[in-house]
Amino acid sequence: MTATDNPLTIRPAVADDLPEIAEVFLAARSAAVPAMPPSIHPPHEVHAFYAGIDLVASEREPWVAEDGRGIVGFVEVVRDWLDALYVLPTAQGEGIGSTLLDLVKSLRPDGFALWVFETNAPARAFYASHGLVEVERTDGSGNEERAPDIRMEWDPAEADG
Repeated sequence: MTATDNPLTIRPAVADDLPEIAEVFLAARSAAVPAMPPSIHPPHEVHAFYAGIDLVASEREPWVAEDGRGIVGFVEVVRDWLDALYVLPTAQGEGIGSTLLDLVKSLRPDGFALWVFETNAPARAFYASHGLVEVERTDGSGNEERAPDIRMEWDPAEADG
């Protein structure tokens, strides 16, 4: 199947998307081990978290990327934070992550930040290639996984891309 046969649509998530978003999260997070630590939350907790998102009153803004396969990726923006960007393992390398990151840049034209695990070299390289810069490193004591992480930022005034 080519990109022409399988056009990508980017849109705000709706309530019916939340179970599929949870599945994308679980699949992508699992496939990323050992580059990132395993999720400490079992699938039923992940599904409960996403099922509980209030798409009207919450500050959490989930967007989905979908094609003929269904939802193949998503982002969540919370204020000026990119809280999540995940793409199905079978859809990685197709430009979906770049498209979602470009969406976040358009939604937050004044800039945003994110956390990435220090061990997640592929994600760090991806973000750096899109103009995000490392601004802080921690020992991981502030995250659930207790794994060292890095805060990266996109500042449009300083970014080339």
